[in-house]
Amino acid sequence: MDLSKITGEIWFDGEMIDWQDANTHLLTHTLHYGLGVFEGVRAYGTVKGPSIFRLHDHTDRLFKSASTVNMVIPFSKEEINKAHGDVIRANDLEEAYIRPMCFYGSEGMGLRADNLKVHTMVAAWEWPSYMEPEAREKGIKVKLSSFKRQVRNPVANSKVNGNYVHSIVALNEALENGFDEALMLDSEGFIAEGSGENFFLVKNGILYSPDLDSCLDGITRRTILALAEQLNITFSVKKLTLEDVLESDESFFSGTAAEVVPINSIDGKLIGSGTRGPITEKLQSAYFDQVRGIRDANHLWHTYTK
Repeated sequence: MDLSKITGEIWFDGEMIDWQDANTHLLTHTLHYGLGVFEGVRAYGTVKGPSIFRLHDHTDRLFKSASTVNMVIPFSKEEINKAHGDVIRANDLEEAYIRPMCFYGSEGMGLRADNLKVHTMVAAWEWPSYMEPEAREKGIKVKLSSFKRQVRNPVANSKVNGNYVHSIVALNEALENGFDEALMLDSEGFIAEGSGENFFLVKNGILYSPDLDSCLDGITRRTILALAEQLNITFSVKKLTLEDVLESDESFFSGTAAEVVPINSIDGKLIGSGTRGPITEKLQSAYFDQVRGIRDANHLWHTYTK
């Protein structure tokens, strides 16, 4: 999909502009140094119309990321939230992937990064699934990455644009070697996360996830942990080793783009039976019921646009 060819509207610095006019200068500071913050958000079709899932949590995290890098967003959370609904309506979308981002302009160059204007955008488009549809059942092949993730670093644990260079090279390494996704360790050798997803494993009926020293505080990760509690699935957040992963009964990734996708093998070694496990399936089913408004619980996670 060539995103530059889409027709529609984008919210930019407080107003709707034509998609084809959404351009910025080649000397934009963020383009050169990667200092920007962003979110990935989804809207799903429900019986009540399009629902943006956990919008307020995403916006809260956007502002937290900005604060971490001393970026002042020139709009309120309420204005950013409203912009999400506006782009859904303006582009007549029933389901969408939504990308809010704050970035520095072209008023200057250099690492000092002073006297720069902060621009803010929210775009939305149709992006049905990050993974192939059959991956939800059959799972994906994962490669242990040679690239490491930083730990105990507030900037590394925020959604800062430049952080994702590691994710891109890790994913490309996996794809070039015939895998579907990468699993990164942190700099201390513990399990961190995928290129753009949080990681979970199941052993003896207990769900495990790495602690936040090693991974992003993912909104979908929070959702999975909340659903596990509601479904009476015992879970533990702790440091995980590669041995823990290879001896697990099930494993899966979670993320706004990837949603919930099982892992069938790592570096060619089957995880459990090599298919989607029962706890993964239970959480996956509950997740899709939740985002589509089928579950009655957690109604505050939904922001309806109509």
